Amino acid sequence: MGVWVVACLAGARAPAQDFQHDLVPFLDKYCYECHGGQKTKGDLDLKAVKDDSRFFRDQRVWREVINQVVAGEMPPAKKTVRPSPAEIEQLETNVRKLLSRAVVQAKVDPGSVTIRRLNRTEFNNTIRDLCYLDSNFSVDFPADDSGYGFDNIGDVLSFSPVHLERFIAVGQQIAAKALPLTPPEPDGTGVAMVEMTPRGKTTEQTRFFNPDPAMSGYMEVPSDAEYLLSVRLKPTGAAGDPPPKIAFAIDGAEVGVQTMKTVTKSEALEVKVKLAHGKHLFTMTWQNAPPNLASAKRTLSGYRLFLRGPLDTRTEMQRRLATLTDGKVGEARARLIVNWFVSRAFRRPATAGEITRYIKVFTTAEQAAGGTWEAGAQAMIGVVLASPKFIFRAEQDEQPTAADAHAVGEFALASRLSYFLWGSMPDEELFNLAYAKKLSASLEAQAQRMLQDPRSRYLVTGFGLQWLQVRRLATVSVDVSMFPEFNEALRAAMMKETELFLGEIVSRDRSVLDIIDADFTYVNRPLADFYKIKSSAFSVDRRGRDKGEFVRVQLPPGDRGGVLTQASILTATSNPTRTSPVKRGKWILEQILGTPPPPAPADIPALESQHQLTGTLRQRMEQHRQNPSCASCHTRMDALGFAFEKFDAVGQVRTQDEGKPIDPSGKLPDGRAFTGAAQLKTFLKADQDKFVRNLSSKLLIYALGRGVEYYDEPAIDKIASLAKKGENRFSALAVAVVLSDPFRLRRGTSQVETVSNKPKTK
Repeated sequence: MGVWVVACLAGARAPAQDFQHDLVPFLDKYCYECHGGQKTKGDLDLKAVKDDSRFFRDQRVWREVINQVVAGEMPPAKKTVRPSPAEIEQLETNVRKLLSRAVVQAKVDPGSVTIRRLNRTEFNNTIRDLCYLDSNFSVDFPADDSGYGFDNIGDVLSFSPVHLERFIAVGQQIAAKALPLTPPEPDGTGVAMVEMTPRGKTTEQTRFFNPDPAMSGYMEVPSDAEYLLSVRLKPTGAAGDPPPKIAFAIDGAEVGVQTMKTVTKSEALEVKVKLAHGKHLFTMTWQNAPPNLASAKRTLSGYRLFLRGPLDTRTEMQRRLATLTDGKVGEARARLIVNWFVSRAFRRPATAGEITRYIKVFTTAEQAAGGTWEAGAQAMIGVVLASPKFIFRAEQDEQPTAADAHAVGEFALASRLSYFLWGSMPDEELFNLAYAKKLSASLEAQAQRMLQDPRSRYLVTGFGLQWLQVRRLATVSVDVSMFPEFNEALRAAMMKETELFLGEIVSRDRSVLDIIDADFTYVNRPLADFYKIKSSAFSVDRRGRDKGEFVRVQLPPGDRGGVLTQASILTATSNPTRTSPVKRGKWILEQILGTPPPPAPADIPALESQHQLTGTLRQRMEQHRQNPSCASCHTRMDALGFAFEKFDAVGQVRTQDEGKPIDPSGKLPDGRAFTGAAQLKTFLKADQDKFVRNLSSKLLIYALGRGVEYYDEPAIDKIASLAKKGENRFSALAVAVVLSDPFRLRRGTSQVETVSNKPKTK
């Protein structure tokens, strides 16, 4: 027994011994002078740490210690006694050993689950997939607050009386549109015959079949459905002439032939056709036209070719409910509709009590409308859309008594997955898997399927543009007297470029490292001119006018490439009248590397107010950094920001600033020197671990709807590791988030929140 006790005591002392042996000598030699005892710069007292008993909770501190020492930022450059490469490598090895041991010993903690209100975009997307209506129904909702850089964070998605009022009103509007009691007339579109090709004889707006007996024109078909193709034609000729015979073709395939009754009266010709959504080529051919139309006395003319439809003017909701309830009447029909809609709206099976309650709403409204079932369904839908069970994403714990972390319920998992990747409710396949309790077993396959769906583009607008802070550009003020090329159309084009660029990263599953630097981008003609990019890919209409479309262009070798040199980012990180190396450097540290600098001291004046500073912007910044309070942060930020000084405050290339040649060179804290943006981006891609880990953290925040805590760090490590194994492709990163413990699990009763970081707003 004595030997066993001694062994246990030795094991208990091991953490303290390891810490004292492996870390304290380095800390004593290089760190305690500034971060020990009475001297605690940055509120960091390393001398107070005696062992690794709190290593798991304090792992963020130790990760940052490693990062700063490895990067050469600590000890400060002014210190003459500096650690050798071997000492730095040994420190990193020792800290990671203690971190690994702490992670192994700790219980898996997936963090807290905050009930989340649908934000405005999620609301619109959910209505699109629930009620089959695509519109901005949340336009009058109060703006969503942001936390940790995103507008889907549960802790800041407040709910006010104004929200309640708007949800009730909009719910009724949606119900009325989804199930109108009076069917609308079919819509129509058309193409003027004078616009059809080949060109021919015209008199004012009348177009003749002359000199060619056929003419063609394009029309856009809004959806897959049956349509009515019609045209009114006027023939001329003698009494014995044959009536005109007209063949209609779509995309080269004949769809019908009509013969007019006479050669003296105008007549409408009609053909019913089934068409798929998209642009189609419509052709009319006068099959029995005279051989020489130019000199013939027989003529045929008209004004416009019409396309009316869809002919079935029922909404998609009406068609689906009619199919669902085929042959059912009365309460049986109401029960089917209520169960189907409520289960989808609440994103889980409706309970018996809920079904009974909403059947009563349904049947009461149906009877009041004289037995019209659409009126009952409309009333029921309006009430459901105002329910907190629809407005909020509340996850039911299927194992409420479990002590430790356990799997999220199948329906809750389906919602987590769909709102992460699509910003919307689960589709039928996810629901079916959840009902069969097979979703958790096929999670990776479903994530891959969903990433290939067009709805995954929401990751670009919902996640990407917020992560990169591109939305800031909408409110950035630019001094147009100094930058006359800038206008609102160009502002919109800048944002669109970044959106389309990120869209390719997602849709073509490219490496996320392309975000830092790539040899392609998307521009329209004004933005191409702004960038001085020549391309022959832009198309014009028949009058020679630019269509304004964006095209993918290959970038020549140079500084331009990746989001860091896109005008959206460069403009959003500038001042109205000049560039801001500080803002640009800070943006890279925060959004790209995940190593934000501490807040600036309150007593440090802005650069513009320091009138004693003279010279170029670089010289003034160098003088500013002579203040010890500024040097530690600005040394990092300024070097990164000045690399992009060849781009002015709106992202155009320049060679001079204030009449002096621009110097975009700099040096990183670890001593690596760069000559400009292109070389700096090469360094950033070489240091890919920081970028990928930061992106992993940002994507996990977005997926969970909460900030990450110390207990999430091992999951972030694993996500970054899996992404690396997947060649850093976007899908590898997204799937790794889906498979992570915080995403798949929820806390048990023994796990309580021990650290609460208030979310950062705005």
